[in-house]
Amino acid sequence: MISLLKTIFGIYAALVISVVIIICVPFYFILFSTNIFGKNTPHAAHKISYGMAKTLFIFYLIRVKIKRPHQLQKGGVYIFVSNHTSLLDVPVCALVTPVTFRYLSKEELVRIPFFGYIIRKLYLSVNRKDEASRARSIEKMKQSLHDGISVYLFPEGTRNKTNLPLKNFYDGAFKLSIETGIPLVVMTIRNSSGLLNEFKLQPGVIECLWNKPIYPKPEDSTESLKEQVRLMMLKDLTHQ
Repeated sequence: MISLLKTIFGIYAALVISVVIIICVPFYFILFSTNIFGKNTPHAAHKISYGMAKTLFIFYLIRVKIKRPHQLQKGGVYIFVSNHTSLLDVPVCALVTPVTFRYLSKEELVRIPFFGYIIRKLYLSVNRKDEASRARSIEKMKQSLHDGISVYLFPEGTRNKTNLPLKNFYDGAFKLSIETGIPLVVMTIRNSSGLLNEFKLQPGVIECLWNKPIYPKPEDSTESLKEQVRLMMLKDLTHQ
């Protein structure tokens, strides 16, 4: 019976997000096609994303709780990294991150007619199986950071569907931090997979735990930063 109710609620949630997307996509399209706000266009787009996320969680009856506040400077530029277990993680990050950012997304999303145009403007894309695409994505992220727009990566690459707390990390975020000197900021998400499993959804609470920015040091390597971030996430995932 509980499983059936979760499925019904999941169908309801799919209808909600469909309506929200139908309403918001034209605003994104007008925003990007006219570039009416110039250099502030990414910031205006971020406000739309925030509004979408806020609306979704209201209708989903899900409360997103910031258990440990961020320690970020207003107007600062950062490389954000989070664990990734659920489709809810994307709107969670949009809701709780206080600065404008661009996600690194899968390249295949930009091939979707019309919607792909929005994704291309809103996110940065990469084909993780293509070495040349990975190299291009690093340059795109560097340009975004240079333009004053933070980037957000899920270092596991895809959703973690294993029984392990974390999958192996890709190098991108850590290499980017070393090459640019931009700090890494770890935000651990708890219980998103507990509320959404495949198409079954239930109301509840998602917890977000921020960590202090990690400023890369001359002696840091990709592997040492990767291990530092991994230990932070594991600590937050295993300690209540």
